[in-house]
Amino acid sequence: MLTQIPTHLIGGPLGAGKTSLLQSLLRQRPAGERWALLINEFGQVGLDRALLGSNANPAQGVTLSEIPGGCLCCVNGLPFQVGLGRLLRKARPDRVFIEASGLGHPAALLRQLAEPPWQGVLALQPLIIVLDAASLSAGQPLADSQHQALPLAGLLLCNKAEGFDAGCQHRLQQQLPATARVVFTTQGELHWQAVPKSPGKSASRDLPQAAEAPAVLPDLWLNPAHWRLSHQLQQAPFSLGWRMSPQQQFSLAKLQHWLEVASWQRAKGIVNTDQGWRAFNLLPGAAIAWTDSPWREDNRVELIVTDSTQANALEQGLRAATLSQ
Repeated sequence: MLTQIPTHLIGGPLGAGKTSLLQSLLRQRPAGERWALLINEFGQVGLDRALLGSNANPAQGVTLSEIPGGCLCCVNGLPFQVGLGRLLRKARPDRVFIEASGLGHPAALLRQLAEPPWQGVLALQPLIIVLDAASLSAGQPLADSQHQALPLAGLLLCNKAEGFDAGCQHRLQQQLPATARVVFTTQGELHWQAVPKSPGKSASRDLPQAAEAPAVLPDLWLNPAHWRLSHQLQQAPFSLGWRMSPQQQFSLAKLQHWLEVASWQRAKGIVNTDQGWRAFNLLPGAAIAWTDSPWREDNRVELIVTDSTQANALEQGLRAATLSQ
């Protein structure tokens, strides 16, 4: 019977550093402790499993599941119930981390996780909110859904605080609830002992039964030139996601140019380029940084955009960055 599993919900706006925080914590996972990660992405493709790299696999004591296509608080029906239930049964974890979408509602999700059918199964730990310290200092407002969650947080992680002196930190703290502990970080690096923890108080109960989702079969790329497009174009913000065969190769220079001239709110990807497999995870205005990636399953590119009429032009630009087969 699975009961009282310490469960950490991580919220925060797009690009603040939630995935970087998870990478930092994974490197510090206590030996012998099994962790389960449930990651929610607003887009349809699902990239965080690939971006987290080799630290997030069962062989390393970590089992990861993704729920793409909306925020968890809005898909808290069968997809979420099945996704979390299957993850817990598969991993039998000692600890659970749930990363909410940057466009989601952490306060609503926190309430849902404290109610049946998860009450007693999950021992909720204090909420962690990751914030972009540089953006906040520059006067960029938080979305209402994120702002409402601040008073509920046990830890406010002010990330991207490179160059912040004591004065800058003090001024930023004045904008935040006085009840929350504030920690300033760079690259999401947080010592494991600094993660807020508390004992669960719910009555024990068994893991709820839920209908099983069909098994996902591995992809077969019979035509390396075929692209699989997934999108959400009904309501802003919109998402566009492409998956391509691992044999499809891109020009890194052309891909960088496309990212520089295209209009997007968020851009993520892992691609096979003429300079090796590279990953990117970007916000507007930031320098484009490429990192080496061990991912080899397929090419994945995802954009969050505010103008759905650009979808065709964005895809044409991305296709123009490919190398001939």
